[in-house]
Amino acid sequence: MSNGYKKFLLLWGASLISASGSGMSSFALGIFIYQKTGMSSMTGLMILAGFLPGLLFSPFAGVLADRHDRRLLMLMGDGLSITGLLCILFSLQFLHETFLIGGILLGAAISSGFSSLVEPSFRSTISDLLEKEEYTKASGMVQLIPASRYLLSPVLSGLVLSIAGIRSILFLDILTILITLPVTYAVRKEMKGVCRPVEAKLGEDLKFGFHIIYDKKGLWVLVMLGILVSFCLGTVQTLMIPMLLSFGGESFAGFATTISAFGMLAGGLILGRVSIKKDLTYILQFALFGMGFFMAAFAWRENKIMVCLFGFCLFLSLPFANTAMDYLVRVTVPSVHQGKAWGLIGLISQVGYVAAYALTGVLVDFIINPFIQKEGGIARAVLALIGRGEGRSAALMIILAGAFLMIIALTLPCRNEIRKLEEEHVLDAA
Repeated sequence: MSNGYKKFLLLWGASLISASGSGMSSFALGIFIYQKTGMSSMTGLMILAGFLPGLLFSPFAGVLADRHDRRLLMLMGDGLSITGLLCILFSLQFLHETFLIGGILLGAAISSGFSSLVEPSFRSTISDLLEKEEYTKASGMVQLIPASRYLLSPVLSGLVLSIAGIRSILFLDILTILITLPVTYAVRKEMKGVCRPVEAKLGEDLKFGFHIIYDKKGLWVLVMLGILVSFCLGTVQTLMIPMLLSFGGESFAGFATTISAFGMLAGGLILGRVSIKKDLTYILQFALFGMGFFMAAFAWRENKIMVCLFGFCLFLSLPFANTAMDYLVRVTVPSVHQGKAWGLIGLISQVGYVAAYALTGVLVDFIINPFIQKEGGIARAVLALIGRGEGRSAALMIILAGAFLMIIALTLPCRNEIRKLEEEHVLDAA
């Protein structure tokens, strides 16, 4: 194991702990908001408030990652994100119910904005630390970081909620951030700073970063594919809690979320033990098709065993798709420009999440649910297939998203630009 990989593992472990704390807060706040309002659209708004500011700031954070010390930016992002959690605690303690939801949304937005400094810096630091042959292993490990938000976090969150309440969860989240800061600082002290030119203006850097991904058509197609995939995944994230709460309650919602996320853990561990160097386009296609199929099966029936089984398979497929796209980007973009590239790729490809968080709850509350309640001929046929119940409108939206993802996967072989990225890398390696 190289010295760089050991340092990567330290940063990875710190990020894993911090993400677990964030997962506890996100899960608890999602349940809190839904129980207060009873609306899927408000759950989506809560997720959007914790996502959109970080997304909008990510291109600027990416440029900063190419201009300044990436480890220092990670320290600042993690440390300052605590202010958002303190805002939520203040809202819970002092604000009247009329303003409570707004205060929580504001705190989530503040935390998200500061956290945007972390992602491009962390991804770019991976390229600073590792050799090319270590990229796919590291990518598989990195997939475990977002997965940790859904692993033990929901179960622990549900347990703490039943004993001590949501404030205790927020304090635990702050504690996990405070634990990660000295680890990141220790790694920073051991790494030699990289001098980077800063003569270019911020706008010029952003324009240059955009041309890096747009002029390479295969890379641009991958980014567009990322928009569609993120929309489908955002649909699941938004509607998972309303669907599960309707027939399983809080405890089952936490349990099913954890079991599902263990699929991502399994996929990440598999990828962490192997080094994939070819057939990435085929891996991407099969992974996306599997995600779509298991997504639809996950929501098909109010059956707890099926929900857990297909949820596990859905998240098992996700690291393979992410790793294929991550590797193709990493070997295409020069390391010195990866900060600005990852920032813009994150902004553009994750527009699908924004659309899902903003729209899917509204579609369920104001279009799908009224359509099903009318019980016309088509509605009765749909209900006969997917069953009846309070959460069936949310389930139907998830099923439609899964079908859409399968169609995307089936059309992927027609996009030769992605295959050319892989072929060019093989030629360069030769």
